Amino acid sequence: MTTADIFMDRLAIRRGLPADAAALAAFAARSFADTFGAANDPAHLQAFLDATYGVEQQSRELADVDTATLLATLDGELVAYAQVHRGEAPACVGAADAVELQRFYVDRAAHGSGVAQRLMQAVCTAARGFGARGLWLGVWERNPRAIAFYAKCGYVDVGSKTFDVGGDRQSDRVMLLPLDQPGAR
Repeated sequence: MTTADIFMDRLAIRRGLPADAAALAAFAARSFADTFGAANDPAHLQAFLDATYGVEQQSRELADVDTATLLATLDGELVAYAQVHRGEAPACVGAADAVELQRFYVDRAAHGSGVAQRLMQAVCTAARGFGARGLWLGVWERNPRAIAFYAKCGYVDVGSKTFDVGGDRQSDRVMLLPLDQPGAR
């Protein structure tokens, strides 16, 4: 058994509960800042974090029937999370039965461990649970690592949309994964 196998045996993925709001808020804010902090104005970044990752906001999202928040824990510690959200898609998605992979973050210490692939499988299952035949996401055009990961998972670039980071309007690539094709997780 390899170290990665042992690591994966200790990984649990479950649906988040309102009681997870404080831990999720802290992890989500830290993950976003770790991922995008160096490339964004600190004032814009802080405004975004304050508006997006507070405990109250996370409590609402965890209780939202149109949002599935998936938490990946290793020995009880949060190492990754994702949110699948049923809502309106940009026109470039072109599929009325697609849901959004709204957030997908893996702690830097867990990069390369297989956590992301396991979490993506759970994301696809959650999307299918919403009756989706497609899964779309927005990824910052200046994040080549994430774009490459999503492409490896089968997502294809279908257009762009604007994403606001605390008043700074940025361009995201919109990527779509057809869930009804062979090989979709």
